[in-house]
Amino acid sequence: MDAQYPAHWEADVVLADGGTAHVRPIRPADADRLRAFYSRLSDESIYFRFFGPRPKLSDKEVAWFTNVDYANRVALIATIGAEMVAVIRYDRVSATEGEVAFLVEDAHQGRGVASVLLEHLAATARDNGIETFIADVLPANMRMMGVLRQAGYTAQSRFADGVVRMTLDLAPTETSAEVTASREHRAEARSIERLLTPGSVAVIGASREPGGVGQTVLRNLLAADFTGPVYPVHREVRAVAGVRAYPSVGAIDGEVDLAVVAVPAESVLDVVKECAEKGVHGLVVVSSGFGETGAGGRARQDELASIARSYGLRVVGPNCLGIANTDPATRLNATLAATLPGRGRVGFFSQSGALGTALLQRVAQRGMGISSFVSAGNRADVSGNDLLQYWEEDAASEVILLYLESLGNPRKFTRLARRIARRKPIVAVKSGGTPVGHSARALRLPDSAISSLFAQAGLIRVDDLIQLFDVGQLLAHQPLPAGPRVGLVTNSDALGLLAVHASADAGLEPRPPVNLGASAGPAEFGTALADVLAADEVDAAVVIYMPPIPGDTAGVAAELLKVSQDTGKPVLATFEGHLGMHPDLRVGRTPARGSIPSYAAPEEAVRALAHVVRYAAWLSHPAGTPPELPDLDPEAAHALVAHHLDLLPATPEPETSPEPEAEAPEREGGATAAGGFPGQEAGVGPVEIDATELLACYGITVWPAPIVRSPDEAAAAAERLGWPVVVKVTGAEAARRAGTVRLGLGGPDSVRGAYTELAGQYGDGVELAVQRMVPQPAVPTVVAVTEDPAFGPVVSFGLGDVTARLLEDEGYRLAPLTAEDAAGLIRSVRAAPLLFGEYGYPPVAVEALQDLLVRVGRLANDLPEVARLDLDQVLVGESEVIVLGARAVLRTPPGPRQDGGPRRLS
Repeated sequence: MDAQYPAHWEADVVLADGGTAHVRPIRPADADRLRAFYSRLSDESIYFRFFGPRPKLSDKEVAWFTNVDYANRVALIATIGAEMVAVIRYDRVSATEGEVAFLVEDAHQGRGVASVLLEHLAATARDNGIETFIADVLPANMRMMGVLRQAGYTAQSRFADGVVRMTLDLAPTETSAEVTASREHRAEARSIERLLTPGSVAVIGASREPGGVGQTVLRNLLAADFTGPVYPVHREVRAVAGVRAYPSVGAIDGEVDLAVVAVPAESVLDVVKECAEKGVHGLVVVSSGFGETGAGGRARQDELASIARSYGLRVVGPNCLGIANTDPATRLNATLAATLPGRGRVGFFSQSGALGTALLQRVAQRGMGISSFVSAGNRADVSGNDLLQYWEEDAASEVILLYLESLGNPRKFTRLARRIARRKPIVAVKSGGTPVGHSARALRLPDSAISSLFAQAGLIRVDDLIQLFDVGQLLAHQPLPAGPRVGLVTNSDALGLLAVHASADAGLEPRPPVNLGASAGPAEFGTALADVLAADEVDAAVVIYMPPIPGDTAGVAAELLKVSQDTGKPVLATFEGHLGMHPDLRVGRTPARGSIPSYAAPEEAVRALAHVVRYAAWLSHPAGTPPELPDLDPEAAHALVAHHLDLLPATPEPETSPEPEAEAPEREGGATAAGGFPGQEAGVGPVEIDATELLACYGITVWPAPIVRSPDEAAAAAERLGWPVVVKVTGAEAARRAGTVRLGLGGPDSVRGAYTELAGQYGDGVELAVQRMVPQPAVPTVVAVTEDPAFGPVVSFGLGDVTARLLEDEGYRLAPLTAEDAAGLIRSVRAAPLLFGEYGYPPVAVEALQDLLVRVGRLANDLPEVARLDLDQVLVGESEVIVLGARAVLRTPPGPRQDGGPRRLS
């Protein structure tokens, strides 16, 4: 029987220079590929690997290197196109040690291939129970020693007998995680930079047909005055739009950095291969006929992404509007939109190709300006995550706007947003559902949960496109407010009152409006605004200028600009009903910082301000890290889970190397369909357990509640627990119904009576339990964990009464939780005031509840096998929290979490 390996051992990866490669385990059919790879190596590379000359591999050596058991011997290769460009391997030398070695083709050294291969090999080794890598390295082989030392693992080295023996502890560390994230960031940012700053562009499928897709892109490139050469490609014509055309990409004399593909869908794959042979860095596929058309188109789309990545290319699209960069050094408009906004400080990402033209027109009409724009269409490859990585480093982009129709890797998205939002605000519209054709997992969490998770990451989620641009223009031109207190200056009493009510409804704290009257001019507005901004109790100002008859518009605007500069407080306006950057309220010809954004109505202005106030409040709190917790025993928790799933750890036995196989497609051979490990059944479970022991491993005590099966058993249990007690119906459904608990039972007779009553009410098969009664007033709450396939472990919290459950008043946070996350989660529910001494309730032990949430979050993060965990109920008293019951559902995950493990393209 052929040995198999998990599907997640294969991955597309981005290299340090922005190119891509495919990583996968070696297979017997790679023999000729290995020989060809070896023939391209320099003598020095061979010497460093084998400590001596070895001009050729023997057939026996080739067979040994390509036949592995994927447990005791594992080798991973990196391929670009059909060629192997690097190989890394380990051989087990003891139960927990493996000897590691790697080789990178000389032409691809310095691209980060070895680093990414080491990340992936370390993950496969940990899957197989290997904890340490050892490597013998020649002292002159500085590159290999650098790769091993810079991986972030705990490393040791010693010199003996002419070689350096290096030892790497493969346990992930904070440093190794930071190294991986930093390399991922640089590589993905570089891959987008190559797309947006090409030195030359080819338009493939540019015909003479007026209004044709290819010709439209070509004319827009020329109209934008792109700074490099533009090459139309058409198999039959000599020129398009007055520019010399070429019959193929390969026939172009110069280099081609970017190719815009506008040919029929069935011809796109051939074009991708031609572009790869030409050395093109990236593709923008505006052609339709892919995932949006159904299963056949989706298969074509997946093949497009697979082939492009395997040849080292990134792809925007298909079915997209295109990309643009307003930098004067580039002036790129490779889109179908003739109207492109001017230069600005906003990076704009849109998944919708159809909406893209309208969105760009709206931005241009507002006079807002953009730094760069990407329409991802069906998002087969390049996604919003890639653009976030790029815009984080792009000095020209100060604000990021996202129109999202789907999330391909939500956990990575929130991780990136949480980091980047500390430096640059991110505003997003997330439409409901996932359009046909998008490469994305369906989201199982309710929309309210997604809003909570976005808020945790500091992302500003708005409801529609109007709000997207309303908030964007404020962030791009004005400073952040220090708080929610709003000063109002108006020449209309009615509009001032509207602004007051709108501010209060949006959660702001409006001050009484300063009404200047209909005849107020520049001096009055300037003095009033200066006084408002000078007040310590004002954090932002909204100016309403709506004269009933034409007035000195330019003079008022000039006064507002003069007074608002350098105050450190944002100023917004409803200026003659203008929407966008009013020409008289701009600083400089291209609106610079300090320009005052205008809104059609005061309600729109304060709504935008409220979003920015909440973002500023998030930013004012420290990012925090998950705290160190006492009384944790994660090893015992893993063993307990393994016991329940009947998956006790064992060192894999050596397997016989498989027989050589026929050449298979790159993505098919070897990987198991479900992604399970050798000897492990995938998807074991679900198994429901009482979670008392599991929670004890994380320092959480569940009050005992023994199941009883007769009135006498109930009375005896009560005597053991101590009086008073409760008798209750067990199970998750019981907690959601009224009348399932009998409280305050102080003697055996009352316990027997309660048992008899409940048993009679709920019939045969009902399980009843006896539990000691909480001795103090307490607020009932519910804490839960869900292992979401897209977001990973999510902790939810809400109050436990029936009304709160019916209203679905719950908050959500991604695990693990910081102390700040836990505090925010508690305060995110509408009924939170009941925990803080309001409405006649006594204040309760909120800090103890926060500690409980942090511990539950740590458990959720540590144990992907926990598909569901319910702590129901958690009573929060004046001095402690008491967990009355807990159930967990366990199952073996089919593979690693999204955004877990080594770098990969989603």
